[in-house]
Amino acid sequence: MGVVSTIKSFATRDVRFKMPEGSGSDAVHTDPEYAYAVTLLETEDHVGSGSAFTIGAGNDIVADLAGRLAERLLRIGGRDIEEIMARFGTVQKALADDPQLRWLGPHKGAIHLALASVTNAAFDLWARQRGMPLWQLLLSLDDAEVVALLDLSWIEDVLSPRDALDLLARERATRDARVGILEKGYPGYDTSIGWFGYSDDLVASNARLAVKQGFRAMKLKVGSADLENDLRRFQLVRDEVGEDVLLMVDANQQWKWPEVERACEAFAERGAYWIEEPTHPDDVLGHQRLAVTLRKRHVRLALGEHVSHRVLFKNFIQAGAVDIVQVDALRVAGVSEFLAVSMMARIAGLSVIPHVGDMGQIHQHLVLFNHIGLGLPAEMLEYIPHLSAHFEAPAVVKDGCYITPTAAGSGLALRETCDV
Repeated sequence: MGVVSTIKSFATRDVRFKMPEGSGSDAVHTDPEYAYAVTLLETEDHVGSGSAFTIGAGNDIVADLAGRLAERLLRIGGRDIEEIMARFGTVQKALADDPQLRWLGPHKGAIHLALASVTNAAFDLWARQRGMPLWQLLLSLDDAEVVALLDLSWIEDVLSPRDALDLLARERATRDARVGILEKGYPGYDTSIGWFGYSDDLVASNARLAVKQGFRAMKLKVGSADLENDLRRFQLVRDEVGEDVLLMVDANQQWKWPEVERACEAFAERGAYWIEEPTHPDDVLGHQRLAVTLRKRHVRLALGEHVSHRVLFKNFIQAGAVDIVQVDALRVAGVSEFLAVSMMARIAGLSVIPHVGDMGQIHQHLVLFNHIGLGLPAEMLEYIPHLSAHFEAPAVVKDGCYITPTAAGSGLALRETCDV
């Protein structure tokens, strides 16, 4: 762009929020404290804010590691954000493969969450420096500039640089047919109706309210010790919202074998639109077996909230072990790895419906790029409203749809961290 934007300093923050009683709870994570390991990159005129999402304990560890990676970013990438982003794929690979810190993963766990925080801060700063919302910045790039953002190592067999360029070029020719989403808004679905710790009465009233708010899809947390209780609550929601509303279930990895097979069969019989995280998130072959069974009943298998990197996503995709790719830019290595996973899904003909522990703040940008830039269908995006007041530019949902964001940046800036 011809303008030097020098990063003067960086900082990290351990930011945590107590949740209202029962909110955010699932069958495994029963007492969450929504937390963000925040990285801040400051220039003369702007502060870029990036986050990784955790649920409390250990958030300080991720923030500490993010500080180590941010320091390394400035050492190996330089301090001009434009120069960093012009070769970000190479820079990110160097960060991920730090000769010592890499041992803590590699490419998973706290060190990879820290990389997500730093990566997302760089993208936010870049968008702020250019005065654009992130979705618009990504769509403004030429194909080579997009590919330069990506680290494609270990997935070249399914997504080489040439594959990525071909995909982007092919979809660029039909972008005009998809830009209408910017006016219509991106469809959302409501997860907050059915947290695990909510009473039946609260679940029922939340489900009715969601329909009044325009949502045509919602999700219920399941995975209790009594499958019949889960099935009863599923029917409770169905009775409240009717047959026209899509109803998904999320077990958050709770079910073991052979319980998982019985549970999936039972929810498939009752018309669940998808079954999410039915068992351990690393069990590729187990999910493969479940996916084959569910597809016979026209039910989709969703996962990705706890899939930590692109190679594991590649394995799930290659094995036919996933239908809904729920890649999360605060779990994988930020925006760039999110885009690489989305490209693999697009090539394989799969859906990308991200997990959004951050309430969709950054993902509302990324799904717009996925739809317009990659040709992925605009299916829906998860909505969780509990912490919206803490964001500098909170996501806006009206009549069940995300309104296209117009503020510069990625939307991750928290009010608590607006000053470095």
